[in-house]
Amino acid sequence: MPEDLSATVSTAYDAALQVIASVEPRVAEATRQELVDQRGSLKLIASENYASPAVLLTMGSWFSDKYAEGTVGHRFYAGCQNVDTVEALAAEHARELFGAEYAYAQPHSGIDANLVAFWSILAHRVESPSLEKHAVKSVNDLAEADWERLRRELGDQRMLGMSLDAGGHLTHGFRPNISGKMFHQRSYGTDPETGLLDYDRVREAAREFRPLILVAGYSAYPRRVDFAKMREIADEVGATLMVDMAHFAGLVAGKVFTGDENPVPHAHVVTTTTHKSLRGPRGGLVLATQEYASAVDRGCPMVLGGPLSHVMAAKAVALAEARQQGFRDYAGQVAANAQSLAEGFLRRGATLVTGGTDNHLVLLDVTSFGVTGRQAETALLDAGIVTNRNSVPADPHGAWYTSGIRFGTPALTTRGFGHAEFDRVAELVVDVLSGTTPRTTAAGVPSKATYDLADGVVERTRAASAELLEKHPLYPGLELA
Repeated sequence: MPEDLSATVSTAYDAALQVIASVEPRVAEATRQELVDQRGSLKLIASENYASPAVLLTMGSWFSDKYAEGTVGHRFYAGCQNVDTVEALAAEHARELFGAEYAYAQPHSGIDANLVAFWSILAHRVESPSLEKHAVKSVNDLAEADWERLRRELGDQRMLGMSLDAGGHLTHGFRPNISGKMFHQRSYGTDPETGLLDYDRVREAAREFRPLILVAGYSAYPRRVDFAKMREIADEVGATLMVDMAHFAGLVAGKVFTGDENPVPHAHVVTTTTHKSLRGPRGGLVLATQEYASAVDRGCPMVLGGPLSHVMAAKAVALAEARQQGFRDYAGQVAANAQSLAEGFLRRGATLVTGGTDNHLVLLDVTSFGVTGRQAETALLDAGIVTNRNSVPADPHGAWYTSGIRFGTPALTTRGFGHAEFDRVAELVVDVLSGTTPRTTAAGVPSKATYDLADGVVERTRAASAELLEKHPLYPGLELA
């Protein structure tokens, strides 16, 4: 934040909190406390970041009061000219930033973006070969009986995506999510020895399963992906390639991932969130080739309700920030810091899934410490280190207790952490986990949830964390009365 704006931003937030407190002081106090808590902890959750004051302030506006179903210039409510402006700006910045033919800024979240993408792909698949004989232009114009017949013509709706324990996401066709009820899903995993994607195995699975949609992308895979190869596989079996880049969109925007590691030139449809490594407001985007544009534009009302106009405005601001050189520098530092964190763990004898990282996240297998992921996550939180537990390939503890902890570098990189600080973070994490011992249950077996911490480890870690954080304040210059 520029120094000349610090006083202005402080005044803005002080005034806002006073207004909130006049109605519900407990909300105002919780808001103040959240800033205190975030300033005082080492945030290493890979899916979290810190948006700029400009992005945060944009969300707190009267755009929140406006309904705007439809698309730019074609709304179902009057008086949307200003919403048209901000939505068009968000889409323009997204197209220019990512080099996409088309961008849709309305999704409220990453899950919504994926749902829009899935239904758009299905609609496009139905419409393209079949509508001409029905003499209509859109599935919206079909009689119900014709629509059902076209669904049968489309055949088995199959999706092939990365397995959860290999680093995939629930929205890629798994039963607990609606995507698992829309599609017959099968997963591809990683090499059991290296933990790396084996493209020959993905190709073999695609040839056998013949998916309608091949999903690439991840939430906990610590390596880059060759999207050119994924497109080759999709084309070979006649599948649509969809890439969910929610986690690594900031590395694409910041030109850390280029060529075959950039999904946009290779995928038919790309989805992302706008927070995480992109450092914007909580929300989603859909990028697509032009042939999918008309289907994606029907995201509202097909999947979405009224667009969140105030969030679309904040997306425009965040995407404008991401087009600046400073963001490219930041993205490069995110990847470099992940390397530093991984190297710090390895030097101290820790075990990493795939043996390292070349993106923004590190996946630590905590088995060697004798604890579960749940115990490790909670013990680290006790010591002021905020992480999340995560499955590892072939995880014996399943998706609830897990055997892993996922670390991400975007948030602390925003605060200014570099190589030395992340090496120190690795040291602190290893110290905490080495001092964590599972309790014994009444049945005489080690607990998967409860634990004891060695004397002094919490105090020692919190003191060291405070020293690191003091050198890199969150929102420097922002002072509340």
